[in-house]
Amino acid sequence: MISFIPLRTGDLSAFFENPVFLSAITSLIFAQLLKAIIVLLKNTKKSAKEIVATLLWKTGGMPSSHSSLVTALATSVAFKEGIGSTLFIVTLCLALIVIRDSMGVRRSAGLQARALNLLGKQVGDRLNIEYHQVKEIQGHAPLEVLVGSLLGILIAAAFALL
Repeated sequence: MISFIPLRTGDLSAFFENPVFLSAITSLIFAQLLKAIIVLLKNTKKSAKEIVATLLWKTGGMPSSHSSLVTALATSVAFKEGIGSTLFIVTLCLALIVIRDSMGVRRSAGLQARALNLLGKQVGDRLNIEYHQVKEIQGHAPLEVLVGSLLGILIAAAFALL
């Protein structure tokens, strides 16, 4: 039998007023907004559809919204619970995993996919066969992660101290 957790109005408002939640979501939204602005400034010929896609769900690029979110989460928990708390240790470990993954595995997979697509196109052109490109996952360069992380820390500090 499935049991549902009853939600009271106070519970829902407390969730949306929680500084940990607010700093994490704000940092994610702000990082994506900055990413869209940077894409627009780099290439003014981008369509509105491409800008909206960047704003809503595109991964990779400057700054890292993943890094921003997880560092804001860990920093907010540090302010609220203390750096000696078990919850802070869990969020710090989560942040390290997410950041490492974005610079390591996802970046490597994206670079390999790009090389495979280039090779597939060249072979397809030479042999006159159709090549279907694989998706190029965009990971992050260290500077993108650093800027995203600093953004997350600053936003979490602002929520905690202001």
